[in-house]
Amino acid sequence: MVAALSAVGATHTADDFAQTNCDYVDLISTDFRGYDVHQIPPNGQGITALIMLNILKGYDLADLDPTGAKRYHLQAEAARLAYLARDKYVADMSKADVPVDMLLSEEFAAHLRGYIEVGKAGDPTGADALDKHKDTVYVSVVDKDGTAVSFINSLFHPFGSGIACAETGVMFQNRGAGFVVEKGHPNCVEPNKRPMHTIIPGMVTQGGKATHCYGVMGGGYQPVGHAHVLSNMWDYGMDVQEAIDCPRTFYNAGVLELEETIDPAVRQELVDMGYEVTTPELPHGGGQIIHIDHENGVLAAGTESRKDGHALAY
Repeated sequence: MVAALSAVGATHTADDFAQTNCDYVDLISTDFRGYDVHQIPPNGQGITALIMLNILKGYDLADLDPTGAKRYHLQAEAARLAYLARDKYVADMSKADVPVDMLLSEEFAAHLRGYIEVGKAGDPTGADALDKHKDTVYVSVVDKDGTAVSFINSLFHPFGSGIACAETGVMFQNRGAGFVVEKGHPNCVEPNKRPMHTIIPGMVTQGGKATHCYGVMGGGYQPVGHAHVLSNMWDYGMDVQEAIDCPRTFYNAGVLELEETIDPAVRQELVDMGYEVTTPELPHGGGQIIHIDHENGVLAAGTESRKDGHALAY
């Protein structure tokens, strides 16, 4: 692999590979509707989903149409502000100071809600709110003993860097694209540093027991996907398959992307709120969920209709 990289001008060495290790980390979590939602800490973007949920729990979403403009509006505003926080703070915690406790605090969520004007699209730049899809596979597994594994893997862009090692068949990823080149930014390029990473496996517990082993693929979309499917279940009473099937939106770089299954009247209402609205070429994300129903002793699985996916019990 080192020889294959050297052949295209890279400077990797065998020592670089030898010194790279996996890390066992402490999860970061927030409470949402009586459940504990867990994510891997930065350099992953899972904290973005938790910030979104913290913002959204300040609203009574259950009174809104789950596929209506008001629900999608509040979700878009939560995403707008949570992603601004991600882009400002998320980095490799071994190389940068990431204020995780502050980002997950109720005070920070309340501060961000102050920059949401209900019924109106917010400023894509965030004004002063923060102090002046890709090539992915997700697998959820639960065994007969209740052991749950939430696993995600990705090369990032389709075929990653587009470079393969002929001897091993390994495709090299292009996660370096997650860095920024602004000197002094927490996520700037440095030696032996991991970039901000988009792939995020999800896990939910209640009373110390795993209840939902899940993930939603889709590059930068993933935090929105996590917040969307969890809200679908707990605010609107959807089962796992309904939660996955429900039409999706993604507030992305100042544009609100609406899947084509969303009602044209809803689309127009969002335009009237001030959003620039588009339809993505491909559907948003790909979800897989296993719900562990301890009370009834049942596992219920939902799988994605938008891409390859399969729910299997044996």
